[in-house]
Amino acid sequence: MDEKKTEKNAVEENYTDGDAFFSCHVELANKSISGKWKILILYRLSLSPLKRYTELRKELGAISEKVLSNQLKDLENDGLIHRTVYPVVPPKVEYSLTENGKGIIPVIIALRNFGCFLKHRN
Repeated sequence: MDEKKTEKNAVEENYTDGDAFFSCHVELANKSISGKWKILILYRLSLSPLKRYTELRKELGAISEKVLSNQLKDLENDGLIHRTVYPVVPPKVEYSLTENGKGIIPVIIALRNFGCFLKHRN
């Protein structure tokens, strides 16, 4: 009986992140990686330790500069990527995964594997 009560309390518990409200950990995680391009950006960053903005843009193809810039800012604000700016002309900016960003990679690999399954199931 105590187990059911503890489980019910855990489900009803609420979590907050700043002024956004999340009813569970899945919502919080989804907020961090939602968007058409974020998972793809994180996956591309997992393939090499550092990537420049132009490399990401070429690898992602159809993404606009504005959308890529916004998605990178969101990922940085969520603590999933690190942005390094070098004081040179022309400007040089590199992106890499943080430890938190590396933590999502196994989930992204599982999504990739599921995509392979879907592609080859018939």
